Amino acid sequence: MVPSTDPFSGVYIKALAALFWPHSPPVILHYLLLLLIRPILTAARLPAGAFFTTYESTKTFLHAINPSLRSSPGTPLIPLPILHAAASSTGELVSCFILTPAEVLKQNAQMVVRGSSSSSTTHAFDSNATRQAFNKFRNNPSQLWRGYTALVARNLPFTAMQFPLFEFLRTEIYRYREEKGSRSGTLLETGIVTAISAGSAGTLAAVVTTPIDVVKTRIMLAAAGDGGEGQREKVIKEMEAQRKDAKAEIEKAQKAARGERAGGLAVGKEILRTEGVKGLFRGGALRGAWTALGSGLYLGVYESGRRFLERRRVGDEGLAPY
Repeated sequence: MVPSTDPFSGVYIKALAALFWPHSPPVILHYLLLLLIRPILTAARLPAGAFFTTYESTKTFLHAINPSLRSSPGTPLIPLPILHAAASSTGELVSCFILTPAEVLKQNAQMVVRGSSSSSTTHAFDSNATRQAFNKFRNNPSQLWRGYTALVARNLPFTAMQFPLFEFLRTEIYRYREEKGSRSGTLLETGIVTAISAGSAGTLAAVVTTPIDVVKTRIMLAAAGDGGEGQREKVIKEMEAQRKDAKAEIEKAQKAARGERAGGLAVGKEILRTEGVKGLFRGGALRGAWTALGSGLYLGVYESGRRFLERRRVGDEGLAPY
């Protein structure tokens, strides 16, 4: 039996264990998957749910109140991409508001167990470490959201660009299929069309926003280089895990930042001066490819599941589900 107080996590982990070990998966496999997957499910499920709930609700509301042009009935007064950008931005603000405390607690829990001989990633989700980290904020809970602005600044440009593109591409693909008479309306079609639209939109948004990510990374590395040996070693390990020359990157970051308090614009100008446009888009191809895969799978599964539940609900009400 999996020692989980989260029913969803327990069911998911059992199903995954059975997938890799169909005939009576050993208990040790359940425990291993619990340690590796349950923290991800717990940390990511709520912000993702909050994002899509807010996004869908805001999008529906904005569509409802958006009037049509008098000169062209049926044409919305405010272009749909603007509405979709506003809806996705609102969803991202809500998602980051929920995610920020989890990130802050995780980072502080890792600091609590830094001296442990075991893996800090595993212990970061240990109840004792989390409790000790939470105690630090008992007198001033608002500090749990101290990284909210930085998280929003990192995620909002990408989200605000991806979802309008995604909605536009999906609509155009469906329109093209209708004109050709090939639209089937099946869940498979929904998943494939959504995956292609989301992957393409995610790739373009990821490449365009790469300079923001590069500047943010340089500022963080510069701060790490000046923030003590412990922080420097932590960042070096993270960069080496990504197969990057961490020490060289930190030296570049310190030169670009020219001090701990250098702003993003100053860092960007310095990168452009020393490395050119290529430096601002360093890693853009890899970022775009990874985003295409992740966004395609994520939104494809989400939209297929949403349509399936909608049709099931309609079928329960006595109408044809397909």
